[in-house]
Amino acid sequence: MNDKSHVSLEQHVCLVCGARFDTGAILLDKRLRASMEHHTATGWGLCPEHQKLSDDGFVALVECDPQRSGSPGANRMKPGQAYRTGRLAHLKREVFARVFNVPIEDKQPCVFVEPGVIEQLQAMTAH
Repeated sequence: MNDKSHVSLEQHVCLVCGARFDTGAILLDKRLRASMEHHTATGWGLCPEHQKLSDDGFVALVECDPQRSGSPGANRMKPGQAYRTGRLAHLKREVFARVFNVPIEDKQPCVFVEPGVIEQLQAMTAH
């Protein structure tokens, strides 16, 4: 039995946690061929939980394993190259700029960090 259809529910993949979430859009094969799965991921975005945190002024720090991640081009890792370890932290934008001494764009929801960065931040706040 063929599980493909000419319609599909669009999903995006969360930049922060990597989970798929529904966008609410329906995709249609204009030739009405059974070419699509029930759900189709079409791009990146923020799941509702991480969108709310971003809207509230937080930047997500997403720990990635550099050995398992794809090679970054021009020192920027693309979301699809990042091998997420599952460790996350959220910092207010103002705090992020002070702690890391670098500006961050208003629309940038997350940064990928190497293992140990989140632990170091936790140690800084424990004192």
